[in-house]
Amino acid sequence: MLYVVLFFLIFSLYLYVVLGGADYGAGIVELFSSEENQQITKKTIYRVMGPVWEANHIWIIILIVILWIAFPAYYNIMVVHLHIPLTIVLLGVTLRGVAFVFRHYDAVIDNSQKVYDTMFKISSLITPIFLGMVFGGLISGNIVITGDVASLSFYEAFLQPWFNIFSLLIGMFFAALCAFLSSVLLIGEAEPGNEKVYIKKSRIAAMVVVIIGLLTFLYGFITGKAFVMGFIENGFAVVLVILSAVLLYPLWMTIKKGNKVWSRFYAGLQVFLILLAALVSHFPNVVITTDASVSLLQDIAPDSVIQALGVALIIGGLIILPGLFHLLKSFKMIKILER
Repeated sequence: MLYVVLFFLIFSLYLYVVLGGADYGAGIVELFSSEENQQITKKTIYRVMGPVWEANHIWIIILIVILWIAFPAYYNIMVVHLHIPLTIVLLGVTLRGVAFVFRHYDAVIDNSQKVYDTMFKISSLITPIFLGMVFGGLISGNIVITGDVASLSFYEAFLQPWFNIFSLLIGMFFAALCAFLSSVLLIGEAEPGNEKVYIKKSRIAAMVVVIIGLLTFLYGFITGKAFVMGFIENGFAVVLVILSAVLLYPLWMTIKKGNKVWSRFYAGLQVFLILLAALVSHFPNVVITTDASVSLLQDIAPDSVIQALGVALIIGGLIILPGLFHLLKSFKMIKILER
């Protein structure tokens, strides 16, 4: 049953990166648009994502619950040493949700929508950056594991793990990836005549993702980050990255042609390959500390808990997944896949 729990953990992570990432990316696309295109994007966002944006965040809830129940040692490291960026993420999600609703329904006589517009766009950028920095903190090698956190300075315990260039680069990479996913999604959802706006943005975002990804990798290699070095030494991870690089060409061509189905397929496949490469390079040692690596499977919950959680996830999956499919279908998010 442990493999069932691990499957749902990774599956939830992937869906949150793709669906939640596209959600965040909508605000980033709007932020880096001209005033005219901002209005076009804002209108498209409410029509396409308005009915489903809350559902996109169910996956991070499932992810956190699985970590909390099944992998308490890993969860403890994360919430203790990375509670600052996690708190910023929580505030970002909250402010973004408030702004998303109020800028649509609040009265516009006092120009309060301008405040909500700014809040939505800035929180859409900041939140994924800090989410990426949380992951960067886990693999940066700067976490100091000790039985007495109080013996560490505030900087060593709570800032050093994530407040560094490597983690910031990973955060910027994730934000760029979100903008790319959203741009690709909006190609197929834009009103007739507006597709070119998102085709251009998808191509720009794809280049930014590649550039920041290379910078992150080079910086990690030059500074000798254990995650990057282990990545290079893992043949399977290298193959996955090469395959991802090869797929850039068909991805680029489908974006250029405005192909709605294949551009989404290749974008989703790219994310899958990147996540899989990152996971297999060190799995199950998904926390890299100053001295060694901490296994995800270290000090896991008792078998009885894993069994109960696995059964609950299977039953929940049978309910949630068809419901999610129906929700997306009802609001035409996947209508193009039926053509």
